[in-house]
Amino acid sequence: MATNLAIDDQLVEDARLIGSHRTKKAAVTEALIEYIQRRKQVEIIHLFGTIEYEPDYNYKEQRKVK
Repeated sequence: MATNLAIDDQLVEDARLIGSHRTKKAAVTEALIEYIQRRKQVEIIHLFGTIEYEPDYNYKEQRKVK
């Protein structure tokens, strides 16, 4: 998909050099992948503490079930 974007050339060049990417496209693609991964991690972090477990649940007992 061809897309025209007005992106700061210096930012793209810095990302390309830091990431050792040969092309601007590779640098932008990698940056988008990392951005998406981090946003998904934040969503997961918000789940911490929201799951309630049964106080008498014995996870070791499940290991015995065959």
